[in-house]
Amino acid sequence: MTSPDTSPTPPPSNRTPVHPLDADLSGIRGWLFDLDGVLTPTAVVHMHAWSRLFTPFLEAHGARPYTDDDYFAYIDGKPRYDGVRSLLESRGIRVPEGEVTDAATLDTVHGLGNRKNDAFNATLAEEGVDAYPASVAFLDAVTRTGAKVAVVSSSKNAPSVLEAAGLADRFEVVVDGAVAAREGLPGKPEPHTFERAAELIGLPTEACAVVEDAESGVKAGAAGEFGIVIGVDRGVGREALEELGADVIVDELDELIPAVERAAAASGADSPSPSITREDPS
Repeated sequence: MTSPDTSPTPPPSNRTPVHPLDADLSGIRGWLFDLDGVLTPTAVVHMHAWSRLFTPFLEAHGARPYTDDDYFAYIDGKPRYDGVRSLLESRGIRVPEGEVTDAATLDTVHGLGNRKNDAFNATLAEEGVDAYPASVAFLDAVTRTGAKVAVVSSSKNAPSVLEAAGLADRFEVVVDGAVAAREGLPGKPEPHTFERAAELIGLPTEACAVVEDAESGVKAGAAGEFGIVIGVDRGVGREALEELGADVIVDELDELIPAVERAAAASGADSPSPSITREDPS
């Protein structure tokens, strides 16, 4: 059975956190957005779906009950089957790996993951999803500057979520769980899916910003050679996001619009890379 995420967490930094208004975005020409929790509040749908899956499962196995803390610690931002493995490992439960084609009724890693996916799709169909207004405003701001954008999501449901939120036509490049599986890309917290997105929009990673709310996603951004990592605090906590490698932390993305506009106004001059120095996360 595959072990849960054990990649090293960057040590706490001694630098002073950069305020969103002071963020230096010069040189940033591409924005790589996570989807769930960054552009859309589908993290709530995912949380409910995971709870519907694991609450009865753990009870049946006499294990410690499932809580929202488990979602943030073991599941958030990871590919679905990795989330299953990580949560089960936290409870010392072992089940067969199974196959991707396993029925959702089977108690295998893949069967449980497929069961969760059924719950997610049912909830999305029933409730729909709206994009965060502040995130849409920020997306408008960066696209007005001519910057390129992409979605980088661990979920294989990213296209359907983008469609439901009315954002499908805003992103020509979507690197989701299906793309990662097809191309053999390691998922978050490895940086490969973000690196692939940068390649597809035709920019070096140093010219791209990673925008994430999940622990594994921030770690992925910090592990790569990206220009800047923006952490959106949707529940992980500002201190944790900073320690994981976020250079700037916001509650809502529109807090960064003044910095985007300032960088765009100065773009006629030579544009250095962002002046934020991160410690090596290794």
